[in-house]
Amino acid sequence: MSHVLPRTVDLLGGATLPDGRVVDVALQDGLVSSVTPAGAIPVPVGAEVLDLRGFLLLTAPAEPHAHLDKALSYDLMRPPLGDLDSAILSWREFAADMTVDSIADRARAAALRLLANGTTAIRSHVDVLQGNEPTRGAEALVRVRNELAGLMDIELVALGGWQSPDEAFEAVLDVGVDLIGGAPHLAPDPIADLRRVLAIAERRGVGVDIHTDESLHGAVTLSEFARIVRGWDVNVSAGHCVRLGTLERAELGEVIADVRASDIGIISLPITNLYLQGWDDPVATPRGLTALRALLDAGVRVAAGADNIRDPFNPVGRADALETASLLVTAGHLDFEESIHAVTDGARSVMGLAPAGASEGCVAEFLAIRADSLGEAIAFASADRYVIHRGQLVSESQVTTRTASAPAAAARQASVPQAAPALLPESATAGR
Repeated sequence: MSHVLPRTVDLLGGATLPDGRVVDVALQDGLVSSVTPAGAIPVPVGAEVLDLRGFLLLTAPAEPHAHLDKALSYDLMRPPLGDLDSAILSWREFAADMTVDSIADRARAAALRLLANGTTAIRSHVDVLQGNEPTRGAEALVRVRNELAGLMDIELVALGGWQSPDEAFEAVLDVGVDLIGGAPHLAPDPIADLRRVLAIAERRGVGVDIHTDESLHGAVTLSEFARIVRGWDVNVSAGHCVRLGTLERAELGEVIADVRASDIGIISLPITNLYLQGWDDPVATPRGLTALRALLDAGVRVAAGADNIRDPFNPVGRADALETASLLVTAGHLDFEESIHAVTDGARSVMGLAPAGASEGCVAEFLAIRADSLGEAIAFASADRYVIHRGQLVSESQVTTRTASAPAAAARQASVPQAAPALLPESATAGR
């Protein structure tokens, strides 16, 4: 039976948690009211129950660093493959002719892909565009944020370069953007531009999320960033931080100590940085990742995101937090628990969101995925999924698979005319 979404759910029944427990999770007013062993408490008459037998129940992913204004532009542009500088040049040329409507259409499509895969909160950077219409991207993303309210939470960051005047930043904030961002490490004077961007944030009383030290060599601005914002009472985070991955141990330790003292959240973006960094080193190519293990061991709050989705900065990407988690395992050498934490609870912490997941009193934000274990969920990333946002089912995906059965043994069938391979019975693997 089909249902119109969204719809309120009262009980998540028979779900498996990553620790192996099989539980019923009761929901009320968008929060988790109880978590009990499956079947231990009678189901109230008339309760709306979502049967999650065979599903792993995770805190819904949060995307801490997206670029919805750039998403899904690759096929429109066909830019050359290349590093960060070439991607920036390609994007600026394309961006000059974008309309508010065209930006909104791509952004909406990307956001809904993220939602279908389980992400219920997105922080998206939006460019402070060059020229006399710097707010086009912001206008588009504010529109999409308003359209999708109730299905997911979207927070926006003004991403301006060193060429962007203060007045353009201010105009984008006035449209309704929430935080200040930038990429000071790309400026001729990185520290001066960092201080300028942070001064705007302080003047406006808004949070900060800076693209920080996104290179394998060159400027290290993170320590200065940490020293300036120490004691601030707004959300502060740093994305990319690739340079940390190439620092010598002693210098790295000093930078991480500054980060820890200021409680800056660090956002790793493996897929984009694995693509963008290392083009100039064809032998023993260095990989573009921040110093994940050192940060975690020091107690720094770490998140991870998908970043770009099919644009000049990353021509691939599935808009799936489980893809990010898988890359953290293979490229970042994190374990399954650390990887999933970075895209769920860790991401929510860095974004300043309320705790969510299967604990009493937490916000009812969930991804239920067909899997027997956390490793299986990350490895296979089944498309069989249910997505819960504030206690409402906002997306469900069901997969049907038909696979040919193995042919009979050749020797036994040698003298018998062979029919076409039989098909296994059709099965809807996620039927209600």
